[in-house]
Amino acid sequence: MKRGDLLIIAIIAAVALFFLVPRWLPGDESENNHNKLLTADITLNGKLYKTVELTKEEQIIEIKSERGTNVVRVHDYGVEMYDTDCPDKVCLTFGFIKKSNQSIICLPHRVMVEINGVQDLGDEPDAIIN
Repeated sequence: MKRGDLLIIAIIAAVALFFLVPRWLPGDESENNHNKLLTADITLNGKLYKTVELTKEEQIIEIKSERGTNVVRVHDYGVEMYDTDCPDKVCLTFGFIKKSNQSIICLPHRVMVEINGVQDLGDEPDAIIN
């Protein structure tokens, strides 16, 4: 390896760290700074099954259908698929979601959990048009 190769590797590593480090730092999504009212819509077979508010407290929601059972766990202002009896269990790999427009989908049971965010009506304008 030459000196130029090491320089290129160092530049690539610096650029990668530039994009990764802000994800590790605490941002505006801390519990003290929740300015959005987040809800999760749970749909079963394409129809709304239940809408839950995402809160700090834990809630367990069991979804039973003719295709099987899913267990959704709401906690820490987010939601996750906690348990299922489907054969592939892909829906468990989605993990914990807490941002608007994220979703968890269980295809065998036709269950979808999608987070919706509603901005609080505050003193800030929606847009400024010049």
